[in-house]
Amino acid sequence: MTPAARPESRGNRWLRLGLETYVSLPLFTLLLLGVIWAATFHFIGNERVAAQEAARDSVMELLDTYEAQVARNLNGIDQTLKLVKYAAERKGPTEALPELAQEGLLPPGMVFAVSIADATGRIVASSPDAPGMTVAGERYFTIHRERDTGQPFVARTARDRGRKDWHIHFTRRLNGPDGLFAGAVILEVDPSYFTSGYERARQGDQGLLAIAGSDGVMRSVRIGERTSWGQTVDLAAWERPAAQPWTSALDGVPRYTATRMLRTYGLVVVAGLAEAEQMAPFEARRRTHLWEAGVASAVLFLVIVLVWAWSWQGAKARRRIRRAQETYAAASEANLDAFFVLRAIWSKGAGADRRITDFRIVSANSRAEQITGLAKDVMRNNTLLQWLPRARATGMFDRLCAIMAKGGVYQEEWHNDMPEFKAEWMHWQVVGVEGGVVAILRDITESKRDAERIFHMAHHDALTGLPNRSLIGDRLEQSILLAERESQQVMVAFVDLDSFKLVNDTLGHTAGDELLKTVAGRMVDCVRKSDTVGRFGGDEFVLVLPQGDAGDADRAALLEKILAAVVRPVLLDGQEVQVSCSIGAAVYPHDGRDRDTLMMNADAAMYRAKELGKNNCQFYAQEMNASLEEKLALMEGLRRAVDDKQLRLLYQPKVDLASGQVFGVEALIRWQHPERGMVRPDLFIPLAEESGMIVAIGEWVLREACRQARDWQDAGLPPISMSVNVSPRQFDDRRLVARVAAALAEAGLEPGWLELEVTESLIMRDVQQAVDKMRELEGMGIALSIDDFGTGYSSLAALKSFPISRLKIDKSFVRDLAHSADDQAIARAIISLSHQLQMRVIAEGVETEQQRAFLTQYGCDEMQGYLFSKPVPPEDIGAMLARSAHDTKG
Repeated sequence: MTPAARPESRGNRWLRLGLETYVSLPLFTLLLLGVIWAATFHFIGNERVAAQEAARDSVMELLDTYEAQVARNLNGIDQTLKLVKYAAERKGPTEALPELAQEGLLPPGMVFAVSIADATGRIVASSPDAPGMTVAGERYFTIHRERDTGQPFVARTARDRGRKDWHIHFTRRLNGPDGLFAGAVILEVDPSYFTSGYERARQGDQGLLAIAGSDGVMRSVRIGERTSWGQTVDLAAWERPAAQPWTSALDGVPRYTATRMLRTYGLVVVAGLAEAEQMAPFEARRRTHLWEAGVASAVLFLVIVLVWAWSWQGAKARRRIRRAQETYAAASEANLDAFFVLRAIWSKGAGADRRITDFRIVSANSRAEQITGLAKDVMRNNTLLQWLPRARATGMFDRLCAIMAKGGVYQEEWHNDMPEFKAEWMHWQVVGVEGGVVAILRDITESKRDAERIFHMAHHDALTGLPNRSLIGDRLEQSILLAERESQQVMVAFVDLDSFKLVNDTLGHTAGDELLKTVAGRMVDCVRKSDTVGRFGGDEFVLVLPQGDAGDADRAALLEKILAAVVRPVLLDGQEVQVSCSIGAAVYPHDGRDRDTLMMNADAAMYRAKELGKNNCQFYAQEMNASLEEKLALMEGLRRAVDDKQLRLLYQPKVDLASGQVFGVEALIRWQHPERGMVRPDLFIPLAEESGMIVAIGEWVLREACRQARDWQDAGLPPISMSVNVSPRQFDDRRLVARVAAALAEAGLEPGWLELEVTESLIMRDVQQAVDKMRELEGMGIALSIDDFGTGYSSLAALKSFPISRLKIDKSFVRDLAHSADDQAIARAIISLSHQLQMRVIAEGVETEQQRAFLTQYGCDEMQGYLFSKPVPPEDIGAMLARSAHDTKG
């Protein structure tokens, strides 16, 4: 083996690797960054030391200045004390101060206060005056009385009894001619006098000037603008190297602090500069240095990264290509879309004669195998036209050629009719590439079906499957546009089921739903496939019927056919039920030229059919809108009637058939309209039920009836029961029991004198809920009765479970008692059933003697009707009860 063929040693490999730019650059970068930051921190350290030295020099200079200032002030104070002492010992205490003041030798009274105390401690002379003051108990007096030190004494900062301001007291001893203690000379100074030389420009906002006694008590302290005194400090703690930063016990602020002892006066002078303020310029420079180093590091790093990226560009490009190939292979295999890579096959020739004759399949993924049923190897051996012969006829081949020529991305959805693809709906995306195209196919059959289901659900009724309100409106608009273009007509019919609510409440919602589906199917069977039968909501249906030359007779015949289909009996839960419908129709263009007008007019015609007895059809006429407007006006007036107290109660007596005595009354509401006069209850009660105002009206009736019953009792009349009707909305109210209790409590009426009347159909909607609520009312002592008995669908088992004390025979059975055998049989059955269930029976609507005789003969207990009395005002009932009471006593 020749030397050139020898394998490269490990050392040479490492050396070659180290010389590579992408390796050496990071190492060189780290070295430069280390130099930059080491130099920065070294420079910052030097500046910190210099700043600390400058701070120490400043505090020592400040201490020298402050010491000299304090020494001058203390010497001046002591000279004044000696002068006053000399004058007092020579002239006497009372003559000394006037003489000195006359000579101008006393200090200014604004700053200093001079006093002379005799041997007893009483102030005998002072400037300014302080008569009657004694200092016998003060430390600065007793210390001179106890011994003669020959030195001045500096007391703690305190207040005298005659002067309320705080002062530092300087004192010297007075001796008499015999050399014995004769009193003391006192000079008082404001504590701030010794710190008035504080310079903010030099000492900052947290500088310190202070004088402390040798006893550790501060005589005067100034920190910034604040002056204080009296703090106790540990002088031993201050015996440390001068001008060092330490935290003061005065306020916890670190300061460069220095102290010096004035032994003649027993005082310690303190000067301090806040560390934060002294080091602030250095901290600003430190941040600047760090920012500069950071910027330099960032620039260096950015440059190195760019150079390093450039050095790796070639290797990275190759790596990206390899990874892209691997990623494409993995993604195409795992993707839910089918991938086809097609290369163009060109015809022989040159120039304009050269064209694409086919595409060869060069690549496909696993999903392509699934959607086509062919293996990838099989597809790669085929061309597009060999595999899909219809591609040229369907235009697919031409589109691929155009996309390849133009480039870009093309996508569309299409319904597949080629057996080579196992999908009904497909989405394809084609990308033009050099020399061919890439086609991406996706099976969207399920998403299309889901969209169709969602569209159907959004535009069709979930119960009946008929078009809903939205789709009805769209189809009507389309029919109007077509009729306008073809000069035809369109009939819109509103169909509302009669008595559906009664069936729904009696047999349950499930039975009601079955009835709606059955009726919907019958109406669909009555019309053409091109017509629209839709459910508008609840038990309302809408028919959109495009018509050519149909006349009024043809339209009426069609609607009559629907009426006949709906009225046929329906078997629900083994029970045969029969409902009718009311139909209102409007015709385009005679009754309206737009959707909303036609539907509004058809609705008005439907309400007219309701008013005419139901189970009929009515075509729109202009006067119907007036009827609708009348209804709206009544509803608006009813809202004002509650607030304006237009409602009032009349009372119809209830009579015992055996004794002929009035035992109770029924409260009946009336509306006295200010313009229309008395409005019949059958006009406004349904409106109140429909609008929901019946709850507020019913509560007012309940409260007013209870109040009236109590008023009759308070007037001394015989107590009678008060019957109040409860509407369906009132009964469904969860607060019904609470409202009844509140009405009784407000009126002060015993519950036993109140009777609530509920209809048979009302309590049969939800038997268990009705029983629970009625038992709660019964537990309060309130009587319950069933009104209009015989008109509903109640069973004997359900009737047996209700806590009912009275049944009321509906007036429809009483009206024809004289000549109707069926009504007589029904009345006898109700009376017999009631007595077997231990209930009393009352017949309403009794107007003739024949009716009363029949009822009496067959055991009816009570009656109510015009034969005895019509509904009357409360004062008539009061007179009636008064006569009855008088007749009974007579």
